[in-house]
Amino acid sequence: MKKLLILLGFFLIVIVSFGQKLAYETKSNIQYYNSAINTSDSYINERCLLDLYYPKNSKGFATIVWFHGGGLTGGNKEIPEALKDQGFAIIGVNYRLSPKVKAEKCIEDAAAAVAWAFNHIAEYGGDTSLLFVSGHSAGGYLTTMIGLDKKWLQKETIDANKIAGLIPFSGQCITHFEIRRENGIPETQPTIDTFAPLFYVRADAPPLLLITGDRELEMLGRYEENAYLARMMKIAGHKKTKLFELDGYGHGMTEPGFPLLVNEVNRIIKEQRPQK
Repeated sequence: MKKLLILLGFFLIVIVSFGQKLAYETKSNIQYYNSAINTSDSYINERCLLDLYYPKNSKGFATIVWFHGGGLTGGNKEIPEALKDQGFAIIGVNYRLSPKVKAEKCIEDAAAAVAWAFNHIAEYGGDTSLLFVSGHSAGGYLTTMIGLDKKWLQKETIDANKIAGLIPFSGQCITHFEIRRENGIPETQPTIDTFAPLFYVRADAPPLLLITGDRELEMLGRYEENAYLARMMKIAGHKKTKLFELDGYGHGMTEPGFPLLVNEVNRIIKEQRPQK
């Protein structure tokens, strides 16, 4: 009888602990610029918001900042279902859109949102050393721009190298086609300038996992752009760049890409915390 009670007590503890791990909370429409900036710009006040989904009974969890796609001209913040209930926080970000603002402002907003995460995620229990940045398409472009070109986060007094990992989904690696359009450059004319992630290849960048769809089904050479970035990062001396091509999937390759994102986050967590 005593053994049975001990076993029942053990299983009760396991059930309670499991239930706590599954307790998540969502905070919606958090402004990531300060009140002075929000007051001075009605579009920032309306658009520059984020949603936070996090395990409320947990401490030291990892966080993924997720940027939506939409060509820098559309789209809305989201918490992807495939990333929920994985033990870490997800931050879905809205940013200003072209043509209402120059596309450069999208990058500025992305950096401000990541800075908010660094400055505030510990208040919810998160570990700032395990902050990842990811996104699809335009969101993938924003991911690599603020992760490789350090000036965007420097404006927010954040070192981009503190990002635990960059995981763009089908992001442009040359100059984004919306920025080229603003400058009268056709989207079929490849351009690598200061608005191209490829311009900023460097050995000391955070770990970089590039994920694209099938090269024959993707948008306008998107796989080849990522393959070139991967090659040039390695040539520059970066030892933590990987590239995945998802055969049979086109530009909308997020669903098969999410498990790769989760695996990468968990791999880096284990790398940083080998004793756990």
